[in-house]
Amino acid sequence: MKIILVRHGQAENETRPDSARQLTTFGQQQAAQTAEYVITHYQPSQFVVSPYDRAQQTLAAFQSSAPEVPSSTQDNITPSDDARQAIIDIADIDADCIVVVCHMSIVANIAGLLTGDYPESFSLAEARVFEMDFVMTGMAKEVDRFVPDQPF
Repeated sequence: MKIILVRHGQAENETRPDSARQLTTFGQQQAAQTAEYVITHYQPSQFVVSPYDRAQQTLAAFQSSAPEVPSSTQDNITPSDDARQAIIDIADIDADCIVVVCHMSIVANIAGLLTGDYPESFSLAEARVFEMDFVMTGMAKEVDRFVPDQPF
């Protein structure tokens, strides 16, 4: 099976609550680039997304390219949530290729737990692909990554 972890695109730096921050125009372009790469190279069977607006907006780029793929919101993949619990909940999803759209730092912590490596930061809208026989800490191998255009 595959888990594709995606960090949301560039978000605005406004004073609104963190959960309500929106993607910038550039962040929307990043999301579109990442979605195109993932949909072209893989066959997602389930989308999982954080409830935060910027993650939902990033997922929208994936859904426009693959509207037939079901999606669900997972409340425990926000920036400060526990990556171990997130993995337990992701493991309960019956799908061959799961795309998870969330945030730093949980996305790095999930990746680190899956591979057994030290967490490594994700760039904005970066996607990393992990293969494993089943979802369990230390059982995955990173097989691909895609980084869209980054701000200067």
